[in-house]
Amino acid sequence: MIILLGGSGYVGSAFARKLEFLQVNYCSISRSQVDYTQRSRLIELIQGVKPSFLINAAGYTGKPNVDACEIHKADCLLGNAVLPGVIREACEQFRLPWGHVSSGCIYNGQRDDGRGFREIDKPNFCFRSPPCSFYAGSKALGEECLQDSEYVFVWRLRIPFNHIDCERNYLSKLMRYDRLLDVTNSITHLDDFVDACLKSWDLRIPFGVYNITNTGSITTREVVTMIQQKIDLEREFRFFKNEMEFMDSVARTPRSSCILDNGKLLAAGIPMRDLRDAISEALGNWLPAKTDIAAIVPS
Repeated sequence: MIILLGGSGYVGSAFARKLEFLQVNYCSISRSQVDYTQRSRLIELIQGVKPSFLINAAGYTGKPNVDACEIHKADCLLGNAVLPGVIREACEQFRLPWGHVSSGCIYNGQRDDGRGFREIDKPNFCFRSPPCSFYAGSKALGEECLQDSEYVFVWRLRIPFNHIDCERNYLSKLMRYDRLLDVTNSITHLDDFVDACLKSWDLRIPFGVYNITNTGSITTREVVTMIQQKIDLEREFRFFKNEMEFMDSVARTPRSSCILDNGKLLAAGIPMRDLRDAISEALGNWLPAKTDIAAIVPS
């Protein structure tokens, strides 16, 4: 039995679809059912369910984007910094292994040697290394709460996308935003992410932090070119001149653009596709927003 927290969210629902497809015995728990931010309630849940593993896909991202986190700071801290610590305490009491969905947004840019950030590199886009967004700062604090934990996988997701059109999908955002900022990033196919997370437990790889991104990095303009080749949108894509114009025009807080190194995950025996192959497949199988998501069978 697996407990899934945050199963109704963008990432959590992808876990739920995959677990159902694999016919894995799991229960998805919403905060309205059990307030798992309260340690005592989470302990009661674990005692009652007796799971073999727990997945935390809950957190606060802000809607429509991370700018909302600058307003709802208390909710952001509770969901991204306090909750991971609460789950750690509860799981350690039962020696229960678990996985935590974190984020690569705690970095900005790339290493001094031109390579992607590794798991051992200190975050450079966080409260301890400002300026940063409040969201990124809270996610970095969440990881600090899990340092030296013996039973947790910290799964770093970075700019998720797949073939299902929705407001949280990176490809959908590029298709809908009026103007775009051309930056270089590592990104993650959502379903590849879920597969890698579940394999980390199935294969019993060592606990710890893992950058779970598709291999390689890509610019916004490159992704837009791939979209134009695959989908007829009948629109012109416009770009900001630079990040300064972007910040002056639409953004309330700095954005992270970074490259992550996924070598640790690959070395553990979990492969990840080249990101261009993953984008191409997603666009080739593109499903409009009105598609019945519940009827989709995971790959």
